[in-house]
Amino acid sequence: MIRAITRRSLAAAIAFTLPALAVLSAPGAAQAQAWPNRPITWVVPFPAGGGTDAFARPLAAVIGKALNQQIVIDNRGGAGGTIGASVAARSPADGYNFFIGAAHHTIAPSLYPKLDYDLEKDFVPITVIAQPPQVIVVNPQKVEARTLADLIKYLKANPGKMDYGSAGNGTTHHLAGELFKIVTKTEITHVPYRGAGPAMQGLLAGEVHMVFDGLGTSAGQITGGRIIPLGMASPTRNGAFPNVPTTKEAGLDGYVVSTWYAMWAPKGTPADIVTKMYAETRKALDSAELKDIWAKNGSDTPTMTPAEFAPFISSEIKRWAEVVKTSGAKLD
Repeated sequence: MIRAITRRSLAAAIAFTLPALAVLSAPGAAQAQAWPNRPITWVVPFPAGGGTDAFARPLAAVIGKALNQQIVIDNRGGAGGTIGASVAARSPADGYNFFIGAAHHTIAPSLYPKLDYDLEKDFVPITVIAQPPQVIVVNPQKVEARTLADLIKYLKANPGKMDYGSAGNGTTHHLAGELFKIVTKTEITHVPYRGAGPAMQGLLAGEVHMVFDGLGTSAGQITGGRIIPLGMASPTRNGAFPNVPTTKEAGLDGYVVSTWYAMWAPKGTPADIVTKMYAETRKALDSAELKDIWAKNGSDTPTMTPAEFAPFISSEIKRWAEVVKTSGAKLD
């Protein structure tokens, strides 16, 4: 028997339903309560196989497991990471799009005058996820030098006869190479690739003699003996490779360069989702699993909060602007 709907029962049903609908229709309320209820995308602005990838993928796996949702890595390489950054800046600010960038993106404003995004205005800073040092590595089949002093001696005697690969114009690899040339008063040809992964493949294939690389990309190749590290551009020796001297110990004083990788969200992403992603990232970075991976890649575990990350970005943009001006670095 079908029960007739009376005015009274209908009114009661409406009275019960409307408050619930009001709660669900409140801006961001349903989204925040249900987040994440579908896959999340992280734009990585370099091809697979580079330092950004080396840290982004294991981090995504741990966070995805904690959130019970897949995190998709979208590699968008080119133009020193600026193409991927542009894509990320235009992504919907719905809590399902994030950007895994690097120190390179604080260099880009000084070398790319027509960027269609602003790192400080178009993104919400979340945190730095890794901070490995730069390392000077050579292809042992192309370079006879086994010490940094011998390499510098050869470069001085043979200006312009060696080249170095980079992850692209405006990356830390590029600027580290230009700084090296200034400090050592040598001449080396810059060969930009579309990312650290392709640059490493170029080094392994003998297309270039050397790379001023982030340790995250080089660690596995150094361990495997396929490339030779001549010096860590850090104040102290790295725990993952204690036998590799610092550049200062190797006779090159005043040359310290590190890189870092970080997470942003497009401007307008709900604040509670940004807070949640930061909390999950912090939890993942503190896990034994990632601490072990980070250590093997020669990186410490950063603890920077969003409030600390924002002024850090500003300071890095200013710092690298001075480096670009001093080095005279240009797009190749």
